Amino acid sequence: MISDTLRQYISFDLFPLISAICVALSCGLIGNHLVLRRQSMMGDAISHAVLPGLVAAFLLASSRSPMVMFLGAGASALVTVGLIELVKRLGRVEPGAAMGVVFSVMFALGVLMLEQAAADHVDLDADCVLYGQLETLFFVAPTEWNQLFSVGTLNDIPTQVSTLLGLTILVIIFKVALHKELRIASFDPGLATTQGIHAGLITVLLMVMTAACAVASFEAVGSILVIAMLICPASTARLCTDRLSTQIKLSALFAITAAVIGYILASFVPEMLGMPSSLNAAGMISVVAGSMVALAAIVSPSHGLIAKSFRQRSLRKTVAIEDLIGLLYRAKETGTPRSTISSIAPAMNTKDINQVIQASTRQGLVTQTNNSLELTGAGQAAGAKIIRRHRLWEGYLVDQANIRPDNVHDIAEQLEHLPTDEPDSDTQTDPHGRPVPPHSD
Repeated sequence: MISDTLRQYISFDLFPLISAICVALSCGLIGNHLVLRRQSMMGDAISHAVLPGLVAAFLLASSRSPMVMFLGAGASALVTVGLIELVKRLGRVEPGAAMGVVFSVMFALGVLMLEQAAADHVDLDADCVLYGQLETLFFVAPTEWNQLFSVGTLNDIPTQVSTLLGLTILVIIFKVALHKELRIASFDPGLATTQGIHAGLITVLLMVMTAACAVASFEAVGSILVIAMLICPASTARLCTDRLSTQIKLSALFAITAAVIGYILASFVPEMLGMPSSLNAAGMISVVAGSMVALAAIVSPSHGLIAKSFRQRSLRKTVAIEDLIGLLYRAKETGTPRSTISSIAPAMNTKDINQVIQASTRQGLVTQTNNSLELTGAGQAAGAKIIRRHRLWEGYLVDQANIRPDNVHDIAEQLEHLPTDEPDSDTQTDPHGRPVPPHSD
């Protein structure tokens, strides 16, 4: 026998949670290719622009069946994509502006049609289309476990849940069947065409699937969650990896996590805190998804702000050390094997030369005796590589870029730090007549 508490959770929370997971997963998987194509706003545009098609389909067929609504929304989505391309080419505006113009006009038209339908007492709820009804997807759970999967119980499952389950399966099949085509067309449409893949057809199919996600999700979760799930999970995964296969897996994980955590926060936390009512589940899931993007932007090991800060700090340290050993090498060329700190400090572009000297000493490049510095054997070899790159760059800038010899030093000072392979050149002197250190392995 099923306890009353468990029956309550099954009745009121099971299917809303399943629906949220299905929407998040299907939109999250499709969103990967929108993000890679830099067409994230296309999902937003389609989610808003299909509204006139939804209203028109309902008014014509007097039905809210998934097939009728999908046909109307699909037609509206194709019109939207066509109008965006038309505005972009005829108006010669950038893609973002074209999307903004088209989806604003289409969404406004849909709202007007929706209000007119409501004024005529037509059963089409604006809140249903815009905000969803996730919390209303409940059913009466049976009292016995053996009745939970009976035919009668399965017939009581809300149609929105069945639609979303079918959509999720369709999206997975679409991703698996066209993985190669979607991958190539997303990164390089020209290459896809040369390999016999119709990039334009792949784009249309992707837009159709985006529209299908939007239409199937409207009644259950509304457009807010659809837009968030088309962008946020894929963006979060993109911040965490540069491999497409890993990104797709992470986006699915982040989408499901956002759905579960968001639903729990919306449904149970307010009750625990004594709040009079629960929060909107679709809105809370969207907030969680957006928070995950913000968190990834900060702590991601590859593209996060913290990781970038550490890499920039490490780069500044490396550049400062190379500048130091370059100065010491030049001083030794002029017959000064040991240099004082006070003599090289003005030429160092750093606030704390002592830290640079300590780092160079720890790496075995420099030895310090009181106020004087001298290159070690390893430091002499590293300094030769730096000066070689510098003077070869000066020669290149003079010979190939036609820059005057007295204007190339500062440019070469920056280029010498590039992590490139050491050039193999037989050039003996730089444009100023100074010797170029020989190439060393």
